[in-house]
Amino acid sequence: MARTGTGYFDRRGNYHKSARDATLSDLAALLGQIGDGESLAPGIAQTIFERRSEIERLYAEHDVMLSQSETDLPGNVANISGKVAQLPNRPST
Repeated sequence: MARTGTGYFDRRGNYHKSARDATLSDLAALLGQIGDGESLAPGIAQTIFERRSEIERLYAEHDVMLSQSETDLPGNVANISGKVAQLPNRPST
């Protein structure tokens, strides 16, 4: 007897049994061919998928750093003299 089920399609229209597999396929396609011979993209896509929260946190921290650096543009140059170590003088040769 026929049964119904749920399927997922990646951006290329390929059928996958789970949303995870469809997402991994799209992510691997986004990465493209990596390496010689068989592509490393599927393995890299899986690693990215599994570490998603860590990667998103890194991007959030990156965005904060960029927004902070915009306030340090010329005209708003921060005084960093207290953060710079003085190197000892070296004799010239």
